[in-house]
Parts: sequence; C-alpha cells; structure tokens
Amino acid sequence: MPTRKAPAPSGIRLNGGTASVLSLLRAWHPEVQVQRLQRLPGGVSATVTACEVVLGQGPARRVVVRQGPGTSAQQAALLRRLWAAGLPVPEPLYQAPGGMITAFVEGRSGTEAGADPVQLAAFLARLQALPPVDWPLAPLGEVPAAGPQLDDSLSEGRLRAALVTVPRPVGKTTLLHGDLWPGNTLWHAGQLSAVIDWEDAALGHPLADVGNTRLELLFFQGEEAMDAFTQTYTALSGQALTDLPYWDLRVALRPCGRLHTWGLPAALEQQLRERHRTFTEAALRSFAVSLPG
Repeated sequence: MPTRKAPAPSGIRLNGGTASVLSLLRAWHPEVQVQRLQRLPGGVSATVTACEVVLGQGPARRVVVRQGPGTSAQQAALLRRLWAAGLPVPEPLYQAPGGMITAFVEGRSGTEAGADPVQLAAFLARLQALPPVDWPLAPLGEVPAAGPQLDDSLSEGRLRAALVTVPRPVGKTTLLHGDLWPGNTLWHAGQLSAVIDWEDAALGHPLADVGNTRLELLFFQGEEAMDAFTQTYTALSGQALTDLPYWDLRVALRPCGRLHTWGLPAALEQQLRERHRTFTEAALRSFAVSLPG
C-alpha cells in the first residue's frame, strides 16, 4: 500500500530543514501534533529549532530539536547522565542519527543576559566532582598541530615555543565540558538554567576547562569576571592552580588563525585581540616562574 506524507502543520512552511525536523519529531512520537517551529539563533556547528508540540491528548509542551554535531547516541547518553545527576543541562528525550530532541529550557544566552562568573565556577566544581567512571567520552587530545603559517598577531609562535618546553601536566582526571563560555549557557531570572553544546566534552585535567572559561570571561566580561570565576572555583573545588599557566597558554592558542573568521564587529574583534594579549603575557610570565630550576 503506498504511503503518504503527513501534511505540514498549519502555518509552517515545509522545506528541507523543516521536513527533517518534522520527521524526527514523528519518529519520537508518531501522534505528535506540531503547532509551531522557530529556528533558534546562535547555532554555529548545529541547527537548533524550538518546537511547540502536543503529544496525543496531552497539553502543549516545548522541545528543542538539534541537528548536526553533538547529537550522537554518545552525546545523548552523556546528557542523560548529567541530567540524572542534577546538573543544569537539557533533558534528552530522543536521539536518532543526525538529530536529538531535548526538553526546552527557558533562558537567554549568557552573551546577552550576562553570565554570572560565580555560578559558572560553582557549576564547573559540581561537574568535576562527578566520578569520571564509564563516561562515554574520549580523553582530552594533545595540543593541536600548527597550521601552515603561525598567527603571530596573537603570539602563536611564542605560545607554542613555551608549551613544548614541558610535558603536559599530570593530574586527576575529571569530566570536561570542553567549551564552557557564556555563549554555551542559558540564564533565567539571574540563575544558570542550562549549560548546552557538549560536543567537545572529554576526560582530562580539570584546569583545561578552567583556562578556557577564564579566557572567554576576559574576552566578553572583563578581568573582574575572570578573577571572580577563578577565585570561586578554587574555593569550591579545592583544586591547586600550580599548573594553571600551562592550561592558560594552551587555551590561548584556540583563537590563533581563527579569530578573524568569527565575523565579529571590528571594535569587538579589536577588544578580543587586546584582551588576548593581556592574557597571553600574564600566562607567559606565570609559566616562566613555574618552570623548575
């Protein structure tokens, strides 16, 4: 018997992207009634769509469909365990190749609402307190190889020269988000409502995440926010910061060769370049002091 595609919900224009969202929703729940779809801004590596749906005779509810990177069965399993542990992450509802459905979380991006560095530090301390046993994650990789040309506008050569002088610090292994910055957080009524975008999660040294968040807070909220985050994290986690200069240097490599591709307004890009220079010089000084002998 020939099959017939279900019609698009009233008021929703059917195109390739919309059709794939509807297909995923119907695979999750065959009787789903889709009332509204809205593409969410800010998705760089994935397409994110907010959906208002009705399941059977139940009330309307909101869910989020994410398509692209970060939607594997491994990522869904990670989110499920984090959500069960009580961390502020979206609850995963369904996963299929190429897509995942999660519960909708109220909130605005930390780049718009402003991220509270104290709450970010508290979240990271909670995350790293979870036993890193049997998590579906790979270990943190080595320093990425240099491209064909060093970005000396961001001191890439000096950063790499410093990093090759010592082996990577050895410490306890913890869960890492991998890209914890204000843009990967949601805030509602002044509270951290969710940490999102876990595709870079790994297992590794706890200060890898600390260095990343420090630089991102400096970039977008300034030195006071960076310092408040660092101090709160230290107090809550009890983690020694002896190896922090190494991880600060390593994270300072991330914008090298890429910052000009981020599509930032000229004034904001200049701000980031100046703050990156401040961060790099401080890290190089601290790193030199920390070297043995």
